[in-house]
Amino acid sequence: MPTQFLSRDLSWLSFNSRVLDEAGRTEVPLMERFRFLSIFSSNLDEFYRVRMPSMLLLHKVKNTGGSENQDLLTRAQHIIQEQQQAFGIILRTQLLPALRNCNIELLYNQPLPAGIALATKSYFQSAVMTFLQIIHLSKDNTSFFPKSNTLYQVVICRDAEGKDKGYIIPVPSVALPRFFSVQYTGIQYLVFLDDIIKMQLPLLFPGQRIVGAWNIKVTRDAELDLADEYDGDLAAKIEKQLSKRDDGSATRFLYEPGMTAAQLEWLMTKLNLNPDNLVAGDHYHNLKDLSSIPLTGGAFNYPPAPAIETDLGKADSVFTYMLQKDSIVHTPYQSYNAVLRFFNEAATDATVREIYVTLYRVAGDSRIVNALITAAANGKKVTVFIELKARFDEENNIKWSKKMKAAGVLIINSIPALKVHAKVALVKKKIGNRFQYFGLLATGNLNETTARFYTDHVLFTTHPGIVMELELLFIFLTRRRRPDSKKEIRFKHLLVAQFNLQDRFLEMIDNEIENARQGKPAGIIIKMNNLEEQTLITKLYEASQAGVPIQMMVRSICCLEPGVPGMSERITVTRIVDRWLEHGRVFVFHNDGNRLLLLGSADWMNRNVHRRIEVCFPVYDETIKAGVLAILDMQLKDNVQAVTIDAALENKPVPVNGTANRSQLAVYNYLNQHQNPAS
Repeated sequence: MPTQFLSRDLSWLSFNSRVLDEAGRTEVPLMERFRFLSIFSSNLDEFYRVRMPSMLLLHKVKNTGGSENQDLLTRAQHIIQEQQQAFGIILRTQLLPALRNCNIELLYNQPLPAGIALATKSYFQSAVMTFLQIIHLSKDNTSFFPKSNTLYQVVICRDAEGKDKGYIIPVPSVALPRFFSVQYTGIQYLVFLDDIIKMQLPLLFPGQRIVGAWNIKVTRDAELDLADEYDGDLAAKIEKQLSKRDDGSATRFLYEPGMTAAQLEWLMTKLNLNPDNLVAGDHYHNLKDLSSIPLTGGAFNYPPAPAIETDLGKADSVFTYMLQKDSIVHTPYQSYNAVLRFFNEAATDATVREIYVTLYRVAGDSRIVNALITAAANGKKVTVFIELKARFDEENNIKWSKKMKAAGVLIINSIPALKVHAKVALVKKKIGNRFQYFGLLATGNLNETTARFYTDHVLFTTHPGIVMELELLFIFLTRRRRPDSKKEIRFKHLLVAQFNLQDRFLEMIDNEIENARQGKPAGIIIKMNNLEEQTLITKLYEASQAGVPIQMMVRSICCLEPGVPGMSERITVTRIVDRWLEHGRVFVFHNDGNRLLLLGSADWMNRNVHRRIEVCFPVYDETIKAGVLAILDMQLKDNVQAVTIDAALENKPVPVNGTANRSQLAVYNYLNQHQNPAS
């Protein structure tokens, strides 16, 4: 039977549909439902910036992939249209009435009550007008270039001579809140900034009749034009490209209904836009701003879940504790303090000589980076590999790179044609006449901001084999080049993309296949964010056909087609979307009863396996292993927030047969009860 792979792009849209479903659940607190709408909108913007350019290109190439590529764009556009309609229904028929029940009125394309007109006019004159620019689209002026994902209003006025003139007004939704709040007769009214501008247009165009005003938004290709080889200052090259990111080719022209065909054609000509990218929208765009609706109070949000402090985090010294045993922190359930202390203590400990770390997405006000700067000031050798090509985080990473370099930190920039996505750190302490190594390996970025809402695992270890291989990896990274061969460094404990990661995973799957064929117990459990790489998927199909049961938890993209007789009938795929973003990567192989457990940074995507430096790492400590497996079991039993994914990429609710199991709540309670999950 031929191997089958599901569409990466349609699978991603299936995930965004699951996010949208969460916004429609009445069990979810009201503000959190608005946040899920915001996440859906932000995700869709990114889809148009990152994935739509390649889909549009494939659609134009008539002889590439036959009719499949021709159909893919049409199917994706149809799915997006259906999702947008569902978005509007949830917002208008569920969330806005729920607000009214709380004496809050979000004015959504409806007249402004007379009682608040004065307040909105005063706000417009005192605050909004400060930021308004009026761009005249005259006959000889076609130079205006709308930036990507920026809100604009197009205004058509008719002067005293009966001539129509067109204008563009950028909506200052970055400088000002998107929603203006005003109390009147016991009701909190929320007014869109765009509507306030529309209502006060006569003040901006005196003596002219307003023919119409409509919101528009253009989304553009976000890919940076970077060559594979970098000479000179890489940061300067990327900064130059960042200034052009919003100038990429348009992938979507979103417009508010109401314009005539002639007006729309005139506008596209003025803005140099292609009719193929036209998307009819609602009255409001950039609805990712729904997350900024000013709703306060416990009833609107998830109940507080204070981060649990671990024994490692409470210890007098993180490093002294690590010498006793390995430890693990599960975010966001457990406090991130242990991670911060790892770097803070390294910065001030007189016996620490060297610090090495990889950084992919850095927090905006990173305490970790500040600790590294302090360490350099204290005379320690600090080496940081910071990935300047981390999409949408390039500017922030460049900022921190410059600060660290100025402070004396050795900065190693991107490897040509590779991204370093590993999340690892190594500290070398001189104790007596010898060096002691301390390793930190994580499934998520070393970022204290995302640690508050990403579920990840952070391992603290002094295991000799692991920490020595970490040092080998950092030595390689300082060379800033691709490996000459997979055998350039022989990793025994770590699985490192470009060296042994794919081969080792294939070997472990083959071992399960062989055990199943010999009648021994076999099984595979894998949790990750995305699954695309066809060699690994094909091997999973082979394992299924050999009798190996395979349980997959894939949050987002899944190109594996589960449940197909003769190919994948022993493979199940589930997806969990809940309060926190499921982000950890976990790999379990039965291994004839001696289970192998690995954690790591690598999804099974083409980019992760073939174009990145990734690190997956074994968990050897039996107590830690038992804790991770217990968490994994709770997630596999989720029948509240989990859905199964079928061959049609439909999100099917897991039946509740008996007790309802919500895994994130169960994991929090489990870790809270154990109080000492780090040992």
